[in-house]
Amino acid sequence: MNLQPRLFGWRCGAYLLLLGGLTWAALHQLTQPLWDEPEIVLEIGGTYEDLRKNSSAPFSPGIRGHIWFGIPMTDARLRFVDPQFGFSTPAARYFAVGFNDNVIYSLRMSPQIEPLLIDDALKIVLDLQDQWRAKGWVAKGLRNSPVIVDTPEWRAYLRKGILAGKTYWQADNKYQVMLVLARFEDYRNPTEERYLITLALAKPWVPFDEIEDMYDEPSHFPAPQPK
Repeated sequence: MNLQPRLFGWRCGAYLLLLGGLTWAALHQLTQPLWDEPEIVLEIGGTYEDLRKNSSAPFSPGIRGHIWFGIPMTDARLRFVDPQFGFSTPAARYFAVGFNDNVIYSLRMSPQIEPLLIDDALKIVLDLQDQWRAKGWVAKGLRNSPVIVDTPEWRAYLRKGILAGKTYWQADNKYQVMLVLARFEDYRNPTEERYLITLALAKPWVPFDEIEDMYDEPSHFPAPQPK
């Protein structure tokens, strides 16, 4: 009985299977960013270990017993986890998570990869505010920090570059977020108006319910108020 043809056929099939597997792996590596955008899954009060385990973006290792900041190793979007108040952001390059003895207590990030033109920056800001509004967050400190909107008045205010647009939102007594939109001098695009967004998230740190009725010194450059 001649086993050579069968052996040749088995080997050929194995080689084809191996080649197919290598081809699939290569295609997966090339196209992975298209369907598997890195994500950071964060919960205030959760553990830093769970953040690293649940996130698809690699994160710097934690240091037990210390107040420390962790940063991701790649650009990644945020998914803030809460049954009622959760929200998500576009991919970010600047991202810092504060933790104390493995427990997460703060987040500071810029939900963008690079400084943006005003249209693109406002699109992100308005989307975040819409998410918060839909999830039950409430805007706070409106006298001095009104909600940012896309109007000619707001665009003119931001374009001056004197003061940033700043708005605060609060989720019951659980979380508070500060969102800042400011003009940014981008050395790579010196002839364009570019803008930077900053988002800070933690348990409530500004007691708006106690201070909103107090006297405030009028600003020389007040932010546009809603009409």
